[in-house]
Parts: sequence; C-alpha cells; structure tokens
Amino acid sequence: MKAIEIFEESGPRSGLRLAELPEPAPSHMLTPGEGVVVDVHAAGVSFPELLQTRGMYQLRPPLPFVPGSEVAGIVRSAPAGAPVSPGDRVAAFSVLGGWAETAVAPAFMCFRLPDALDFAQGAGLILNYHTAYFALRLRGRLEAGETVLVHGAAGGVGTAALQVAKGLGARTIAVVSSEAKAQVAREAGADEVVRADGDWKDEVKALGGADVVLDPVGGDRFTDSLRSLKEDGRLVVVGFTGGSIPEVRVNRLLLSNVSVVGAGWGAYAMGKPQLDQQIGAALDELVASGHVRPLVGARLPLEQAADALELLDGRRATGKVVLDVRAD
Repeated sequence: MKAIEIFEESGPRSGLRLAELPEPAPSHMLTPGEGVVVDVHAAGVSFPELLQTRGMYQLRPPLPFVPGSEVAGIVRSAPAGAPVSPGDRVAAFSVLGGWAETAVAPAFMCFRLPDALDFAQGAGLILNYHTAYFALRLRGRLEAGETVLVHGAAGGVGTAALQVAKGLGARTIAVVSSEAKAQVAREAGADEVVRADGDWKDEVKALGGADVVLDPVGGDRFTDSLRSLKEDGRLVVVGFTGGSIPEVRVNRLLLSNVSVVGAGWGAYAMGKPQLDQQIGAALDELVASGHVRPLVGARLPLEQAADALELLDGRRATGKVVLDVRAD
C-alpha cells in the first residue's frame, strides 16, 4: 500500500517520504487487542503531525513511522462486538498510521459516518469535534444561553468549537487574524467576530464578556482571555499552537472568581471507551440537527502531505486540511 512515512525529524519538507509498505494487521495498534481495518478514503491533517516531523510531540515512535490519527473510509474487517461492521462508512481515530491506503483503529474509536457527511468531512470529525465537545461541555461545563469565546476560530478545532457551541445553545464570539478567516468563522456559526490584531479584549467586554473561553493558541493573549471572562467564567486550555506556554498569575483567578481548566482529550479518551461512544452519540445528534458540518479547507493528494503540513506551519490553513487517499 502507499503511505507517507516520517523518516527523520527534520521538519515537514525534508522529513517525509512516500513509501510502499505492507498493509497493517488488525493487531497493528498502540492499544491492545484486535482493531478495525479501514480502507482509507481521506485522512485528516493536524498540528500533532507537524510537531512529529520535528520530534516535538509527546507521542514519538521509533523512526520511520506512518503518522496520521484521523481517517474516514470503509470498514474492511472488524472484531466481534465492534460498533461498526464490514462495509460501513466510518470515521475513525487510528492514533498513528492514518496517512496510508489502509489503517487500523481501536474499535471504540470507530464511528459510523452519517449520510449527511462525506469522507473529507469524516476525516475532520473525531480529533476536532470530540475535542470541542469534551472541552466545552465536559470540562468547561457549558450551558445553553452562555457565551463562548473561541480563539483560532477559523482552524479545525476553532470551527468545530463554534459549531458545537451553537449546537449546545450558546452565543459565540470568534477571534481571528484576518478578514478571510473572519468569513470562515461566520460560516462556522460565529455570532460575533473580533480581530486578534485589534482591541479584542475590550470588544469582548463591550459585548458582555464570555462565560467560557476556548484557547487552543496560548501565547501572549492568555492574560487578556482571563480578563474577558465574566464572573464564574472558565478558560479552557486546549493547546499551544502559538508556540509558547503561558503562566497564570493566580491572583487574577481569585479576584475575578474565574477558573482555568485543562482539556487534554487524547490520552484521557483512549482509556475511556464508553465516554468515547457517548461523545460520538452526542455529535451524531448535532449532525442530525444540522449544527455539525465539518468545514473542509485545503484538500491535497496523499503525495502532497508536506504541502498540507506547511499550510498549518504558516498559519494559512482554514477549516480542516485533508489528504485525499482514494477516490470517493
């Protein structure tokens, strides 16, 4: 099968190669047991893969290895008791090995793909949308009628968070860095849009402030995120795509009665199969109601994986970047 390998940790341009590899066996997983074998039609491209090309991600397998955690395709085989069957259209979280014509995923991380979504949308359904639901509803305790501020709102996690928040009955404010990204955020359901290069904190406060801030960016905007919260507000930390990890002056939490909450979905979810299926069912309801429709940005062939990663590296990506592996 064709696959993309990371063969050296020198970055997305020089560290990747297209390879011809044996197909993986059902037991070819990081988790114990037999997995679901998927003929991959589309694979998601995310920030962890960019970090893996530089040896900067916490999951660091021996070289060479096939990256890619999100796939959408058709089930070839599944173990007894799996929630999917051979022939099903699925979205699956493979952890590794997704940038290939065939991948293996844990059964509890495989979900039937709703008819309303195509394979490209399915490739952006798990990592981003499970993270968004976990961060907003379970960690951020979001309730209907509250206001959510989303940083990086035109990216994969950002657009997912806007859609999930709207589906949960929240008002949404998007923070973006350009007018083009503002349009993407509005398409994803932002009620209000503010610019990261402007006085966004004061604008948010003028709009009444936020009950929940979702921050996948980190960096120097962290303190202003705290200042934009209402009393009893929650700042949910999802990641640090901005490059630097901020520090909290805890007196700000005390004086304003606000909370900072971590939302590390990946490692947490891998040990809780029942939770994963519950989140999948909740997202199915949001798909059925029309709130969740993954926004696909750039679509590139598998061979152009380096170009896809460089879109993320240069902050030029909007929506979900997807690799087309097979014809639909």
